[in-house]
Amino acid sequence: MGKSDWMGPAARVILPFMLLLVAACSSGGLDATIGEYPDKIYDQVVDGGFVVPAADTGVDGLNPQFARREVSTPSNIPAEPAGTIVVDTPNRYLYLVQANGKSLRYGIGVGREGFGWAGEATIRAKQAWPTWTPPPEMLARDPDSRPYANGMPGGVDNPLGARAMYLFVGDRDTLYRIHGTTEAWSIGQAVSSGCVRMLDQDVIDLYNRVPLGTKVVVMGDPTLMRSSGATASATPPSGETLFPPVAPKPAQPAPKAGPA
Repeated sequence: MGKSDWMGPAARVILPFMLLLVAACSSGGLDATIGEYPDKIYDQVVDGGFVVPAADTGVDGLNPQFARREVSTPSNIPAEPAGTIVVDTPNRYLYLVQANGKSLRYGIGVGREGFGWAGEATIRAKQAWPTWTPPPEMLARDPDSRPYANGMPGGVDNPLGARAMYLFVGDRDTLYRIHGTTEAWSIGQAVSSGCVRMLDQDVIDLYNRVPLGTKVVVMGDPTLMRSSGATASATPPSGETLFPPVAPKPAQPAPKAGPA
């Protein structure tokens, strides 16, 4: 039996109504426009010679409230110029601020308890189908990572997914990334080592919209913070992050306020 076949006719009618009720009772950016997925945005994609599979939108896959869509920027999001990325960690959304009070909103997965962070950073490097290299601490404790000691080439099974955007404070790599995943179930969850994960279809869309120099504002979730003073400028937990430093490309000037 397929994932979409487990519900009877009555449940198919009742479930969307229940989802609307849940959204209406929530705060901090949730809205009632969650009943359907935007047309075709999570279909299979061929990109750079790789086939990104269609996202799982079944009962065990992406919750429709985390589907990409344009929304009115909610009141809990700090006022930032168009082109700024705001990560709403408590509500598991990433906003790309647009003009006229609008934002593009994407569902995300965030750092699990003890790996949350908050602060401001800048995208100083961007890579399509990036190579992943396990850090020395992982190589020491996890034999399964050792075949990739010299790097795991980009691909659908790579932990960084289809795209990676590398976050820096000044000239220092924070080791935090905005990156892709095919694990639709993880969107809306606190599962990572502090990085912001997006469905591959969404991270490709965001990557194409933001230049080097883009400002990223991360709103903290106190329930996930490593300590009350954790910020983007704090050193990530040693050996826990999966993502090693990279040499950034020369940063372009930060974009002026205006449409992305």
